[in-house]
Amino acid sequence: MGLVKRRQWKYGLRWGLRLPAEGEGEGRLLPENREEMNWRVMLTLENLGQLHRACRQLHSLAYGKGHRTQWKPVLSSAYPMCPVQLHPLLWQPDTSSQFRLLTTKERKKSAKEKQRPVQPKPEKQEVEIMSRMTVEDLAKAMHKDIDHIYEALLNTSVDIDALEPDSVLDEVLIKDIVQKSGMKHKWAKLKEDKIKENKDAVKRPPADPASLTPRPPVVTILGHVDHGKTTLLDTLRKTQVAAMEAGGITQHIGAFLVRLPSGEKITFLDTPGHAAFSAMRARGTHVTDIVILVVAAEDGVMKQTVESIQHAKNAKVPIIVAINKCDKPEANPDRVKKELLAHNVVCEEYGGDVQAVHVSALKGDNLMALAEATVALAEVLELKADSTGPVEGTIIESRTDKGKGPVTTAIIQRGTLRKGCILVAGKSWAKVRMMFDENGKAMEVSPPSMPVEIVGWKEVPSAGEEILEVESEQRAREVVEWRSYAEQQEKAKKDLEVIEVKQKEHRDAYKKDREGMENMSWKQRRAAVYKSKKHLLAIRPKEKGESDKNVLHIIIKGDVDGSVEAILNILDTYDADEECELDVVHCGIGDISENDINLAETFKGVVYGFNVDANKPIQQLAAKKGIKLKMHKIIYRLVEDLQAELSSTLPCSLEEHVLGKAVVLAIFDVTVGKSTVPVAGCRVQKGQLDRKMKFKLIRNQEVIWTGYLSSLKHHKDDVPVVKTGMDCGLSLDKNIAFQVGDEIVCFNEKEVEQTISWDPGF
Repeated sequence: MGLVKRRQWKYGLRWGLRLPAEGEGEGRLLPENREEMNWRVMLTLENLGQLHRACRQLHSLAYGKGHRTQWKPVLSSAYPMCPVQLHPLLWQPDTSSQFRLLTTKERKKSAKEKQRPVQPKPEKQEVEIMSRMTVEDLAKAMHKDIDHIYEALLNTSVDIDALEPDSVLDEVLIKDIVQKSGMKHKWAKLKEDKIKENKDAVKRPPADPASLTPRPPVVTILGHVDHGKTTLLDTLRKTQVAAMEAGGITQHIGAFLVRLPSGEKITFLDTPGHAAFSAMRARGTHVTDIVILVVAAEDGVMKQTVESIQHAKNAKVPIIVAINKCDKPEANPDRVKKELLAHNVVCEEYGGDVQAVHVSALKGDNLMALAEATVALAEVLELKADSTGPVEGTIIESRTDKGKGPVTTAIIQRGTLRKGCILVAGKSWAKVRMMFDENGKAMEVSPPSMPVEIVGWKEVPSAGEEILEVESEQRAREVVEWRSYAEQQEKAKKDLEVIEVKQKEHRDAYKKDREGMENMSWKQRRAAVYKSKKHLLAIRPKEKGESDKNVLHIIIKGDVDGSVEAILNILDTYDADEECELDVVHCGIGDISENDINLAETFKGVVYGFNVDANKPIQQLAAKKGIKLKMHKIIYRLVEDLQAELSSTLPCSLEEHVLGKAVVLAIFDVTVGKSTVPVAGCRVQKGQLDRKMKFKLIRNQEVIWTGYLSSLKHHKDDVPVVKTGMDCGLSLDKNIAFQVGDEIVCFNEKEVEQTISWDPGF
């Protein structure tokens, strides 16, 4: 079969053409079918062209960019066309453009462009962590609140109830919390704190002895309360300070310059003798040259006398003994001198070097002899000072004045103080605007050993601080900033030590709880932890109730820094926290303000004022908000009031008062209805038995029962009361077996107010 015939056979079978049968003539078409055959061949060729174009179109649709053309078969006008069936999933007509062929290069390019870009996953937030982070620090680093940290620790072994914002977290816990929060951690770079240059102000080196000039002695008067210290000083000054002191006792350090008839000058410091002002007395001896120890001739050596002697010895200051009140009939100066021997104070009469002068401060007897003894001792000491150069001194007392602002009473020890000087004391500084003496008279200069009131402080410095002069305001600010920085560093160091100790305790406790759990599965470990802490869950409601114990919040305002210091020293001795916790919310200097009232309202506290005032609007505001204002001018009255306020927070206790006692002599059983009731035959030995009161059954000195009687009879009669010597029968509200010899006690209970057990020592 030739090539043409093979093609005709191939396409004829495919398109329904009939070939000649065997014997009809090989390779030849029948004459009658020639026209039909020609038509079929033409139709076949045209369909083949259409099929080829359709295949190319399908190929371009499968690999094209998306710009598809619609296949439009060209129909022959002369011949009908057999339809070509296309696959329905591959054939999608596109009416937007005509068919065009795409090259292989273009098809590859369109396939690449068809791929959509993959969206990158959002990066996790990085959290900078470091060792010894607290809960609060971690929350800030994660930009979350503290509750988020607690939620992350819910399913861990950490006791969340024990966590506080300042609790330190372990490194493992920190990483676990960050991971649970969908973040990743990185270690924070250690920031090396630059070591600041020490810019503190210090004292000058000792002056050249040749440049020193004589100065008046600074004398401190010490002694027991009410032994006449201030009266002695008043007589020397010819003033009446003692009459103005509240309660007749000195409650501040008074600095006075006394000019003697001989022309000599002596600076006196009058310190309080009350037990509460021990710190003031110690501060007085720190700046003094001579101590005059005042002892009452009729009382002798007392508690504060011994304390004053110890202060003088610690300061290595010489003592002059002034035996006061020698004009009284019961005075015994020799007994005073003998009592002083027990404290290593040996008077000249007993071979010592301590001068003892017998005086009467009230009448002014022998006061000049005391002054001369003081001047003579000062000459022996050869007291001199450098009156040139920057000022050095010590703050004796500080307060806030309504018109002047922060005011300090100071003793200048070196240099000469003038207006305009820049001073630094503690963490405060001042540019001296005004200076006053003890009488309120303005001063221009203040040489060494002169008491002076300084006005111009930015803040109230603490009493006892050292005063140093600097060259400029900028230098003063640098000194204050350095001292604040040094204090913060010291505090941070102490806090770090406490944190390390607590962290070690937590680690040890954690290891102890996890002992023996190394080989357990996580379920077994969790069950063991729950079992070990199950008893704590039952105790927590009780602990919560115990945490709501009595607390008294107080606010203290005083006139001067020393008074507030003395009150706080007294409160340091408070030791009754189990009965009522004492919380000092705030303490300060000056009159009571609206802020104090608002603070007291917040804490539901009490405001105590010592030698300060509260104006009428403040009093009305306090009354409106229900805030207690306790104003006092005598320190021991304030302490007594505080004791009463603490006692008022305690619940009343029940006290038993015995009304009568009886002894069981016989035992009976009485049938009442279907039950048998035990009855005791008794005899009243003391007092009376009242049926309405409570009773106790005591056997072998042990209380067996407490309650009320169900019946009380004398013979066969029901009686309300049985008196001493009478016999009676009684039954209890509970069936308890009596025994001969049991004791029946009748008593009543009364509520009694409790008193706080705190004893401040005076």
